Amino acid sequence: MKLFNKFMDYGRMVKFSHSLFALPFAGLAAVLAFLESDLFVSDMFRLTLLIIICMVSGRSAAMGFNRYVDAEMDEKNPRTASRELPRGLISRGSVLFFIALSSFVFLFTSYLINQLAFLLSFPVLFILFFYSLAKRFTLLCHFILGFAISLAPLGAWIAIREEFAMIPFLFSIGLLTHISGFDILYAIQDADFDSKEKLHSIPAKLGLDFSFRIAFVLHIIAVIVFGFAGWFAELGLVYYISLGIIALLLIQEHRIAWQSATEVLPPSFYWINSVISLVLFVGILIDRWGEVVGKLQTLATI
Repeated sequence: MKLFNKFMDYGRMVKFSHSLFALPFAGLAAVLAFLESDLFVSDMFRLTLLIIICMVSGRSAAMGFNRYVDAEMDEKNPRTASRELPRGLISRGSVLFFIALSSFVFLFTSYLINQLAFLLSFPVLFILFFYSLAKRFTLLCHFILGFAISLAPLGAWIAIREEFAMIPFLFSIGLLTHISGFDILYAIQDADFDSKEKLHSIPAKLGLDFSFRIAFVLHIIAVIVFGFAGWFAELGLVYYISLGIIALLLIQEHRIAWQSATEVLPPSFYWINSVISLVLFVGILIDRWGEVVGKLQTLATI
């Protein structure tokens, strides 16, 4: 029981359940890449497993690093004072070991995928870590987080196709603007604290009204780019219906953020953000379902 409780502490520290948020963005690129590849089914299943391990370990390393470098600030902030490190549920030494282990798993799994993925895994890990420090000196911290997470579609495509391409690039751009807007809304609840601690965030430095406006513009751009990505990938009606649902979810996300203002955001705000990625993935999967089944049947006869 003690071991299980410790495992749960680590899971809460890195918000393991939130790892599911980025997986659908990698999944949509994996589906489209698979349809343009000559992989056998066994290879696809192997790569899918490796992609999942890569994403979870990379995110866990990044979140562990974030909690480690922000431990003192988290202790000062009433919203984050109950996190595992400030409360002493996990030691700083244990977190460093967790970061090192997660980083090793991420790098080693990238090596098992292909050479390009392995070479890119080092700068990717640097970017994942860099976000945690960016808030100390630049307003671009929100965009750095967006860039870090936006690598998911491109990374999944490279894992399968071992190349750069326009389709995953467009989905990555859409994800960058989507996450940047989300993070600006998220930072509004800490605007007063960030200003007091001289941390750089758009809400703390430029005010709430501007923050809401820039987040709204970023989400409009995200929907437009996702639409253009769907056109470039020759996706059909089902995909654009899912994109319409996403637009409505984003409007609701902004309403919740506006109503909460500087107060702690409710769980529904995070739930909506997680659902958006799932809706986009399911839209693509349904849209291309016939092609996926057809290819699987063809490969099964080889």
